[in-house]
Parts: sequence; C-alpha cells; structure tokens
Amino acid sequence: MSIRNLDSMFDPSSVAVIGASLRPGRVGTAAWRNLLAGGYRGAVLPVNPNYEHLDGHPVKAHVAGFAHAPDLALICTPPATVPGLIRELGAAGTRAAVVLTPGLDDAQKQAALDAARPSLLRLLGPDSIGLLAPHLGLNASAAHTQALPGALAFVSQSAGLVTAVLDWAQGRQVGFSHVVSLGERADVDFGDMLDYLASDPRTRAILLYMEAMESPRKFMSAARSAARNKPVIVVRAGRSAQGQRAAESHTRALAGSDLVFEAAISRAGMLRVDTLQDLFMAAETLARFRGNTSERLIVLTNGGGAGVMAADAAAGAGIELTELPQAVVASLATLAPAGPQGNPLDIGGDAPVQRYVDVLTALDAAPADSATLFIHAPSALVASDDIAQALLPLAQRTPPRLLSCWLGDAAVAPARQRFRAAGVPSYFTPEEAVRAFAMGVRYRRNQEQLIEAPSSTASDLPADTVAARALIQQALAEGRSVLTEPEAKALLAFYGIPVVPTRRVPPEPEAALAAAVEVGYPVVLKVLSADIAHKSDVGGVVLNIADAEGLHSAAGTMLARVRAERPDARIEGFTVQAMVRRAHTQELIVGASIDPTFGPVILFGAGGTQVELVGDRAIGLPPLNQPLARALVERTRVARLLKGWRDTPAADGEAVQRTLVAVSRMLAELPQLGELDINPLVANHEGVMALDARIRLDPAAQAGAEHFAIRPYPSHLVETVMWKGREVTLRPIRPEDEGQHREFLRRLDPEDIRMRVFYSRRSIERSELARLAQIDYGREMAFIATAPGTEREETLGVVRAMTDPDNDSAEFAIVIRSDVKSGGLGRILMNKLINYLRGQGTARVVASVLTDNRAMRGFMRSLGFVEAPIEWGNDTVDISLTL
Repeated sequence: MSIRNLDSMFDPSSVAVIGASLRPGRVGTAAWRNLLAGGYRGAVLPVNPNYEHLDGHPVKAHVAGFAHAPDLALICTPPATVPGLIRELGAAGTRAAVVLTPGLDDAQKQAALDAARPSLLRLLGPDSIGLLAPHLGLNASAAHTQALPGALAFVSQSAGLVTAVLDWAQGRQVGFSHVVSLGERADVDFGDMLDYLASDPRTRAILLYMEAMESPRKFMSAARSAARNKPVIVVRAGRSAQGQRAAESHTRALAGSDLVFEAAISRAGMLRVDTLQDLFMAAETLARFRGNTSERLIVLTNGGGAGVMAADAAAGAGIELTELPQAVVASLATLAPAGPQGNPLDIGGDAPVQRYVDVLTALDAAPADSATLFIHAPSALVASDDIAQALLPLAQRTPPRLLSCWLGDAAVAPARQRFRAAGVPSYFTPEEAVRAFAMGVRYRRNQEQLIEAPSSTASDLPADTVAARALIQQALAEGRSVLTEPEAKALLAFYGIPVVPTRRVPPEPEAALAAAVEVGYPVVLKVLSADIAHKSDVGGVVLNIADAEGLHSAAGTMLARVRAERPDARIEGFTVQAMVRRAHTQELIVGASIDPTFGPVILFGAGGTQVELVGDRAIGLPPLNQPLARALVERTRVARLLKGWRDTPAADGEAVQRTLVAVSRMLAELPQLGELDINPLVANHEGVMALDARIRLDPAAQAGAEHFAIRPYPSHLVETVMWKGREVTLRPIRPEDEGQHREFLRRLDPEDIRMRVFYSRRSIERSELARLAQIDYGREMAFIATAPGTEREETLGVVRAMTDPDNDSAEFAIVIRSDVKSGGLGRILMNKLINYLRGQGTARVVASVLTDNRAMRGFMRSLGFVEAPIEWGNDTVDISLTL
C-alpha cells in the first residue's frame, strides 16, 4: 500500500490488546505482559469479556467500549474473529493493527483486508510476532524478551528469526530503533517498511531477513530510495539451487530465483550477506568505515602468521593486496629493519609503541585507494592498550583508512574496546576483518549502480524493430512458440548482434551439400527440430566438416542417431553454417528469461556445452547500458579470461557489452520474447559472433519495458518546442546531466535561489548534486529545458516533483536560470509537469512559497493553484492544485 498511517503503528499514543489474558501459553498473555514490561508510556487498553481488570487496568468487553479509539490494536483472538474486529476498529477510528493470530486461511485474510480498506487501517501480519520500538518502550509483540534501544532497524519475514536475533542482541548489547515481524505480509510489506525507515531519523541502517517478496517494482523503488540514505543489508534464505528442474533453455535453467534476487539487491544499491552474524557485522562496518572508498588492502601486523592468514582470506575474497611503492618500502626498512617489508608488513613481536605510530604514519604515503588492516597479537613486552591509545589519533582520521583486529581475549579486550568506543572498526580474527572489508567493497560497487538510469532503448545501437516484430508475429500466427535457428539468428541480426551465416535445408544430405557450397567449407551441421532443446545431447551437432564426402556421411549418421534417440521429435531439416575459426576465442552465454517475481532478466557467463557444470554466470535486471553491462560481466570468473593472459590478447569487451545492451533492448521492445539463449557467443579481440541461438516466444507477452522491475529512462517524454525563436528540448533529467546541472546552479543569482526555495546555496555537495540528477522515475520526476550552448548543451530551467508513496500528492519546485527569466519558459515546464502528473493519476500538486515571493505566487495563481491561509509569523505559504 504505502507508508500511510504507519505512524499510528510505530509511534502510537495508545495501544489496545484484544484478547489480553493472564492464562499461560496464550498469545494474548505474552502480548499484554510485554506491553507492560517494556515501559511504554502511552495508554494501554486490554479487551477481553472474561476479565474486569488486568494488572490494575480496567478491561473492556468489546472494542466499542472505548471512549477514544486506540492508535494501535494487537489482535490475539481466534482467526474467525479477526475480520469483524478490524471492521469495528476501523469504524471507531483506529488506523493500525498487528494481527498476532496465526492460522488465517486465504478467505479470512482477504476478508480482513476488505474490512480494513474503507478506513485505510494498516495491518501487520497475520501470523506476525509483532513489533518493538525500544525508544518508546513499546513492545507490541509476543517475543520472549525486550530489545535495547539503538540505531539498527531489523525487519524479518520469519517470526523465529526475530526471537533469535533479540536473544543474540541482548547478549552482545546490540540495540534497535525498530524490530518488525512482517508475518504473512497481507498489507504491510518490505517496500512499505523501507519507505518508512528510510526517513526515520533514529535508524542508521536497515537490516532485512527475506524469504519471498511481492510487488517487485514497488520493492525496487523503495529499496533504491532507502539505499541512497542509509545502508540496507539483506540476508535471505534459499541460496541452494537443489531441486531446480531442467528447462527448454540454458538461461531458464540457470536463471534461478536466488541469482535473480542477488541481481536485484545489487542493482538497488543494497548489500546481501550470507549469515545473521554477517548481517550485524556489515551494519557495524558500513557505519564505522563510511567514507572509505578503498579497493585494496595493506596488512600491518606484529606476527607473521596472522599476516599470512589475512593474505589467504584476501585471496579468497577477491581482495588485492597493495604493492607498496619503493619510497614507502625504503622508509619502512629504516623503521622495522628486522621484519620483511612487503605486504603483509610484519613489524615484529617486540615492536615498541613508537614503532607502531611511525610505521602507520609512513603508510600514509601508500596509494590512496588502499586501506590498512592492523592486526595485533598480545605481547609481554608492550601493553596492547598503550598501543591502542597511541594509535587513536591516526585511526580516527577522516575519511577512515584503518581497520583493526585485536587477536586474543582478555589481554586485548581494553584495546579493542578503546578502538570501538572511538568508532574504529575492530574484529576478532583476520578472516572476519577481511570479510568485512570485502563487504564494504561490494556495497560500494552496488551503490555505483544506483547512478545508472538507462533508457529501454540504446539509440546508438542499430535495430530493425519492425522486422523483428513481424518475424515474431508470423511465427505466432503459425502456432509456433519456438523460432527455428535461422529465425533466431535473424532476430539477433535485426538488433545488431553479429551472427554466423546459416542456411536452412530439408532433412536430405543432398540439400546440405548444396548449402555448404554457398557458405564454404569447413561447415557445421545441426539438426533442426522444435522438439529438441539441446541438439548436442542427441548427437545433433557435427563440427568442422571439411568436404562434401564428410558432410554426406555426417548427415546420414545424424538422422539415424537423432531418430533413435528421440523418435518422438519432428525433424524439420538441417542447418548448415560456416565453421568459425577465430584465434583466442572464449565461449560465452548470453540469455534472457522471465522471472516470476522480477520479470525480465538477463544472464551472462561462461558458455559452451558444459555451461551447467561450470556454473559461472551472473544475472542482471534490464534496462542495461554499457556501464551496467560491464558490471554484469565483472561478476563472473570468465571476465578475467576476457581481459587476456600471456599471449592471448584481451577480447573486445565493448562488443560483449553491446550484445548485452542489445538483448536488454529486445526485452523492452519485443513483449513476446519469452526465453533467449545465445550459446555459444564467441568473443576475441576481433569482436563477438553468435554461433547458436534459441528463442522461445510467449503469447502472454510478459516481457516489455512495462514489466521491468526498474522503470527505464522515459525517453518517450522527450520533446522539442520553440521558445523565443530557439529550439528547446524538454526531457527528464539523466544521471549524466550532473556536470551540466552544476553549471546551471552556478549561473543562478543568490536571490533567485532564495526566492525559489529550491536550493539553499549556489555551491552544492557532490552527493547532493548526484541525488538531484539520479532519480527514480517510478516515484519522482525532474524535467529540464535544454538548448545548444556555445560549446555543449546547457540547462535553462528545471522543474521537479516528488510523489508520496500513495500518489496522493506531489511536492514540486521550479527554477529558471536567472538570465532567461520572464520569457514563459517556466509556464512551459510547469504545464509539462502538471500534464505528466495528471497522467500518473496524482491527486494534487503542492509546494511552499516564500510569502514575499509575490512574482511566484502570482504565477502559480495564473496556473490555477490555490493558496492556503497564511499563519501568523510564518514566512511561507502553502499552495496546491487539484488534478
């Protein structure tokens, strides 16, 4: 739904427990006891016809007995009673309820939602264990323990995980801003919680435990928005691919739901971890090490063994150890002459305090993209706490560059605590420290994907969409859902993907001989049958046929073998194609399929006949541009081979990326594209070529840009208008406009900035500027007016609107460059925004304007905006336009 009325759920002034009890083993008993024990300072209201008083509180027999409706109700009564209670609560004015009752069937859940809808009452659950907001002393749950106040929000699909985490956190003194058990997510879901917690000032990081997810576009919009503000870390059950059944295409078989989920988490700028321990470790690391952008690591230790352990862990995590510059090595040699001066750097177990300080200072001259992992084992010669105290001034510098690992227990406990109290990341083992650093690297790479907002079409790539759609429609009209290999290759060619020349012939050796003359020997012969998904499995592929005699023999043998292996298959003929002989090629797979949750997805990895056994693949969500395609490739092991080694030159990486972008465009423009396999796609320094392709059509049309989990750049909103004799382009802003937007702001007069209540200053932080250019088109819009400048395109004006999650209202702001004001450009931009929001179904457009900005107020009135009464002492006035 949205965040509407969630403040009644998480910040209530009164809480009713319906089914409150003192009988052991009852959910109502646990909920009532927890509410009293938590220290909640609001009104507590028990409801149960079997009691007159509970713990000194008067008990109401029915919901209707309250003089004032409670903000929040905890429902602990049998399933059949839940819909009726929700209807009564909503009618009374309650706006939030937690259904702790388990066991509602589908009909009862739907009845509960229907009962809540007229009053917009929000439901958490059913089968939720409840929620905790420790800063309020609110324990509205049936959990076995309280939660400490803190800055982490934990949202879990599993009630059992909530109790386990609460127990774990108590022992480690970990505090929470909120703990929420979603239960069956009939109403409040992960998207709602991300929207709510993203703007919650008490929440520093959001931790999620997920098993399943609905409403992918809503989730991705909420996740991308939240991840811009604070770390969002996810642990999810179900990594295993066991039980996955064979499918018609490699892509469909390989694109398992967990791989797709991983791709979605990465694209949303979140971090996925494997265990609950990693969940909390990542939250602490991202909070304490925020601002560090290092990709490589320097290991500094007083024990060689610990350094080797760290180096091994780094190799396993894909983290490179920094090669120290010669000048740094020479400096270190004078400071620690007894130890090796490489990386890891061992300064000796007898090192005095000053040596630690001097060595760490010398490492400041190391490359800026390196962080330092300091590992210390206790020594009888110097107290660990003395070392910690001496290093703190260096460890606390901004941005942070130091992680610490204090090996041991009692002897290093004061040092570890000193570092942690000062905000320096500290770990128990080298492996844990390296794993935490690697999480940070992966998180930053995921964050980089947030700046990408590609169009559903890549205008610089060739495409014959008309011919492609005609080919698909012809196949569907003939009742076929699988394209022949020549048709599949033709479809790829329509989108600029190089394909090997292929001829289709009847199942006769003589026909194959004639085709081979056209394409030239050596050739590849393949069986053509819509009933055979993997031709190699039944002997339906013969490579490198050198002459007519070999081809005639291969054709006869292939027909006999295929008919024996698959007597049920309809053999339509052969395909004859040129045998591609390129040096230094890598076999790749590129594919596409429709995930039941996230919609269209794209696969890339190592290809060939052993693709499933190799298992080297990654999934990406469309739309893709070249940076996102490059990031998809980099998530595979074959990416290292594509970069070349020894006498093998690097493959044409841009050609590989263009292929992935072309497939993304196909998914956007061809809604009936159900599955696609290009395997192998051979790549070398000369480029790429598709040797085989398989495409399955889906008449249900589940592809298409409208089914993408991430809304693409809305290129259809770009238009050109004439303004004062100039051709001006009106278009949605793009991430690439960041530099252009900075120049636009620089050319604004300070008074214009103040009057527009749009920016507070002419200079602007890079992170804030990026936020203005990198928008989520699913919930906000910014139109800019651009025109050719003396050297490059320049921005003349911008209007933007942020829509609330309910699409009830959109808050807008507009600013026109100071040197082109009063020419009507503002009206053109406002009309474009208003028409866009009206088309999106937005109810109202609102803004606040300075009361002394009479020009803006008059302009808004001319557009039909209405001013609210101005409150005494207020220097702004609220304006609104009903759409």
